[in-house]
Amino acid sequence: MNVLERIIAGTREDVRRRRKDTPLATLEQALARRGEDRPFSEALTLPGVSVIAEHKRKSPSAGTIRDGATVADLVGAYERGGAAALSILTEGRHFGGSLDDLRAARAASSLPILRKDFIVDAYQLYESAEAGADAILLIVAALDSGMLVELFNEAANLDLDVLVEVHSERELHSALELIDADVIGINNRDLSDFSVDVERTFELLADIPAGKTVVSESGFHHRSQLDDLERVGVDGVLVGESLMRAPDAEVALRTLTGRDPDLN
Repeated sequence: MNVLERIIAGTREDVRRRRKDTPLATLEQALARRGEDRPFSEALTLPGVSVIAEHKRKSPSAGTIRDGATVADLVGAYERGGAAALSILTEGRHFGGSLDDLRAARAASSLPILRKDFIVDAYQLYESAEAGADAILLIVAALDSGMLVELFNEAANLDLDVLVEVHSERELHSALELIDADVIGINNRDLSDFSVDVERTFELLADIPAGKTVVSESGFHHRSQLDDLERVGVDGVLVGESLMRAPDAEVALRTLTGRDPDLN
């Protein structure tokens, strides 16, 4: 098994456990109390490159990323620093996250929230909506064609925006042909071995039709990199580890976004 396959196998086990503890019917009932949606997709179409700032506790490649800061502290810093949206990584076994992190972010910030996880079962969509997510991530590499279509359509039924993540031409064609994805994330990280190559975005961008919202994910540390993305028409960037490691996340994000010229 490569890294992605191990994560998916663990995710399926965890979903079966959570479904037993909290039946789907319970989540469906809880959705009646769901708050108003926040416009995740719209937040990515503002002038310039919109930053999706991520809360990520650890990763298989980097280990523990940050100790001692609460979710509320970090998402507050992200919002003050100019983030357009939040990404909350909720996978537990390998990334140390949870739906409680998402709930805490929802309570502490007014920004739209992406639940970043390895979604392989419709049950996870109901969890996402109940916990306060405005959008979910679907990773094409983790899903067969039928499940990709099923999850995409069910997310729409639940009023969840979808960021469809690809890493190769084949995955991009699936995202365009099977589900006509409106928001496409190009992951510069290869999930089979977690290596990063930011040129992946530039290689795939030419194959994406006009009118799609494009988000580049992973490998960004400097404002000049966002300038390069803006010049070629990328709409958003997802940044996690570099912000999580920064001594002051708000200052780091202001520098990255160019929100405060004195910090460039």
